[in-house]
Amino acid sequence: MENPGGNVRRDDEVVVVGGGVIGLATAVVLAERGRRVRVWTREPAERTTSAVAGALWWPYHIEPIASARAWALRSLDVYEALAERPEETGVRLVEGVMGETDPADVEGWTAGRLTGLRRATADEYGAGTGVRARLPLIDMTAHLPWLRERLLRAGGTVEERTVTDLAEADAPVVVNCAGLGARELAGDASVRPQRGQLVVVENPGVRTWLVSTDPAGETAYLLPQPGGRLLLGGTAEDDAWSLEPDPVTAEGIVRRCAALRPEVAGARILEHRVGLRPVRDAVRLEREELPDGRAVVHHYGHGGGGVTVAWGCAEEAAGLVCPAGSS
Repeated sequence: MENPGGNVRRDDEVVVVGGGVIGLATAVVLAERGRRVRVWTREPAERTTSAVAGALWWPYHIEPIASARAWALRSLDVYEALAERPEETGVRLVEGVMGETDPADVEGWTAGRLTGLRRATADEYGAGTGVRARLPLIDMTAHLPWLRERLLRAGGTVEERTVTDLAEADAPVVVNCAGLGARELAGDASVRPQRGQLVVVENPGVRTWLVSTDPAGETAYLLPQPGGRLLLGGTAEDDAWSLEPDPVTAEGIVRRCAALRPEVAGARILEHRVGLRPVRDAVRLEREELPDGRAVVHHYGHGGGGVTVAWGCAEEAAGLVCPAGSS
């Protein structure tokens, strides 16, 4: 795709590298603030790691905790608005239980923002202490295409291309939302894969979501999605690169979920999904000035919390593209 300005770079042009939820949300914020935005992505949104996400709003495997919670609460504002049009946006507000969680701890950082937050009853969660709340649950098969269309309506463009060097981007500012690809593009070996596997089954009638962690640290979650689908998870295998579904892992996921909701046992399997979460000790969100006068805003390392923090983080990244006081 050609630069609309020919060989002359415009000061308001931005290239966003990465077409997952973080890249698209950042591009949307920039485009709706008047920037001329081009997204360069190796794969269409439907084949990114974001497409595999269970996509329940909850800060998960993401640091720094204080920033992540602030980004998450800002994103909650956005998702609650988007949930008014679920068929279009893929965002719904759904009741469920977060196991092994104390209500006081949640109230401490959500400051009354969660609808219906209370301690789960024994009937709702008999495995231990849990909280019940109404949270955004996003259908990524609908949400990612909607994000892309929103970007296009704002004047942005999306181009599928493999980027091997951030210097390839012919714009005054490049935003690096490459996720795990930042290992090479930014020379950052501290961002590493955390393998997550899901099993999609025909929903036997589960209407609420549930997340539970057993004493051994293994997680089970059940996330109902439109179209009669139920997502079962999950795993968190550090430094594992395989994208092939593992049958033994899948059997374990179904077994753990069926222990919580017996009706899941024997549900027809529709699909297996595997994704590599871009985990880092902390999200990298900073601006770097290049020797040639251009700038790179690094925006990656969101682990399993990318969907949860996407909008709050995108707004902060957009602020770094054009810092206060700059021309």
